[in-house]
Amino acid sequence: MDSAALVTNEGIVLGILAAILGGIFYTQQSSHGFWQKFYQWVPALLLCYFIPSLLNTFNIVDGETSAVAKVVKTYFLPACLVLLTLSLDLKAISRLGWKLVLLFFVGTFGIFIGGPIALLIVGAVFPEMLGVDGADAVWRGMTTIAGSWIGGGANQLAMKETFAVGNTIFSAMVTVDIIFANIWLAVLLYLAANSQRIDTKLGADLSAINAIKQRFEHFEAQHKRIPSLAELMMILAIAFAGAGIGHAVAGVMSPFIAENYPALKALSFDAKFLWVIMIATAMGIALSFTPLRQLEGAGASRIGSVMIYFLVASIGLSMDITAIVDVPKYFLIGVIWMLIHAGLLVVVARLIKAPLFYMAVASQANVGGAASAPVVASAFHPSLASIGVLLAVLGYAVGTYVAYLCGLVLRAIAL
Repeated sequence: MDSAALVTNEGIVLGILAAILGGIFYTQQSSHGFWQKFYQWVPALLLCYFIPSLLNTFNIVDGETSAVAKVVKTYFLPACLVLLTLSLDLKAISRLGWKLVLLFFVGTFGIFIGGPIALLIVGAVFPEMLGVDGADAVWRGMTTIAGSWIGGGANQLAMKETFAVGNTIFSAMVTVDIIFANIWLAVLLYLAANSQRIDTKLGADLSAINAIKQRFEHFEAQHKRIPSLAELMMILAIAFAGAGIGHAVAGVMSPFIAENYPALKALSFDAKFLWVIMIATAMGIALSFTPLRQLEGAGASRIGSVMIYFLVASIGLSMDITAIVDVPKYFLIGVIWMLIHAGLLVVVARLIKAPLFYMAVASQANVGGAASAPVVASAFHPSLASIGVLLAVLGYAVGTYVAYLCGLVLRAIAL
């Protein structure tokens, strides 16, 4: 870790994150008038993301190289996905219908056209961005944002290799990616906390979502109990065993596909993390058809939610909110790009009277992928987290193809 950081001991970093989360939830439950008014306007989940980002911004912790963030993403994320899908109701999810899938592809289309439009606008102001075709050309760097915002990290790296992106422009675009993806995540978390009021005002159809929530709450009420030590150990065993199986399968499938089916690299099927997420999710879904589903009554999703909050904190830990100052031209690109993506989603969601949940999860499944789509989904209700996972996997599948096409358009504009 960078020696310039004030705290370099990973045990201390983990302790700080736990203390931050504990402090947030302690004050959220406080009966003090100040805290009650404060949390009416500021969602607790947003603070779990924002406060850790200050540690990185002010160089208290080097979030970019912190092993804590890597451990949480690598081990906690697949484990929590197992637990959050353990009580999955596929029949109820199927009733969500075509609106959710439509909004997902609207979000994808917004990113696809948003990049070229942003390049055209910013290129008119800063013409030196156009007519350049070296490794560090702006258009090449933008292809990596397209990959990240449609699929995820694996798709981003695929674009870096496909378009031979130079390290200098790649570093700048990673900054744009992190800044705007996390700002948008913060916006979605805020909207989630106020979704009921917004949906009511817009007259959105909430029947399908409410049905899932009611079935989940009914199931929980029937089976809810004080968990025994054996049940808690079972929950943790299932979570980390599922994550372990995911890593084991990924360790075999990723190199096998890379060596024997190179054409599948275009779908990122050689990416280990993709396999970890898919297997962990599949494990949870499979177990939801077994008697182990009753462990939800002992708090399986609550333990999964604890892991989710650590994931949120670790995401915040990797963000430096001042880094974008070094690349103001690219900041403008990010603003325009994200506004086009969000604007299209808002317009279409309003036209089809889709609830805010649909728009938020459809967007985050594109921009954030499997690491944060379930975070946004669970902010609406724990029973909805698996929907974020399923859409994020869809994003992995289409991300490389659409980002590649976006890259071709960007090159045509720039040259």
